[in-house]
Amino acid sequence: MEGPEQVRNRLEKTGYLVDDGLAAACFLALGLHRPLFCEGDAGVGKTALAAALAEALDAPLIRLQCHEGIDASQALYDWDFPRQLLHLRAAEAAGITDADRLEGELYDRRFLIARPLLRALQTLPSVLLVDEIDRADDEFEAFLLELLSEFAVTIPELGTVRAEVPPVVVLTSNRTREVHDALKRRCLYHWFDHPSFARELAIVRRRLPRVSARLAEQVTALVQALRAEDLVKPPGVAETIDWAEALDALGASEVDADLAVATLGSVLKYREDTERARGLDLAAVLAAHGA
Repeated sequence: MEGPEQVRNRLEKTGYLVDDGLAAACFLALGLHRPLFCEGDAGVGKTALAAALAEALDAPLIRLQCHEGIDASQALYDWDFPRQLLHLRAAEAAGITDADRLEGELYDRRFLIARPLLRALQTLPSVLLVDEIDRADDEFEAFLLELLSEFAVTIPELGTVRAEVPPVVVLTSNRTREVHDALKRRCLYHWFDHPSFARELAIVRRRLPRVSARLAEQVTALVQALRAEDLVKPPGVAETIDWAEALDALGASEVDADLAVATLGSVLKYREDTERARGLDLAAVLAAHGA
């Protein structure tokens, strides 16, 4: 792509709105083949960015969901032991006893199970999403740093697999813990903040064009007001869209305080937050936005 503006246009055609900073970060990640490290609260659009980039580039999205205890075999590759065992039994039945030949056959590529990281190295082009890296442990983070530095991996039985062109890599973190500086240095960094009212309204209108303009504005105003409270889990953009979609599914073209309270389960996921929201003057919030 020729510049950040072209990146912005391509992403907005997918329905994903970006500001100047994110458009520049994406352009640089594409041009310099550097991973893009996206950090921010849950629900602010980090994961959606990877999906939008994949759609904009007409490339498959390959996702690695990180979790506590994830290891290289779950992320990179594994051998298909049941199929290898069947192959041994078939060879035995056929009277094949050449041990060297059998060993060579067992570690053929047909028995290799490529996990997300290996699939990304072998797929051209591709977008690799390493989601919630903050949930993985230090050892996996170090392993990932090495792989993202070389975009290559050595499989002892087969040799080195190197990406002809590095995949576009998006790493996300909800900042449940600090990711090590070494990994951040390897990446371009972008902090995802909650959007302004105008920007969030534009996102809702783009994602849910069937929802009335009045309902979209009211829901956005309510979510912005909820975020100003000291909630256990402030709602993200994803929850704003969910709430508007839920109200639309109920046939509402606008919302009042009673209906907002009745549907809080679409936007708040903790009992403490729901109780706090019920104590707010939601009618006043709606009145401030012309309800």
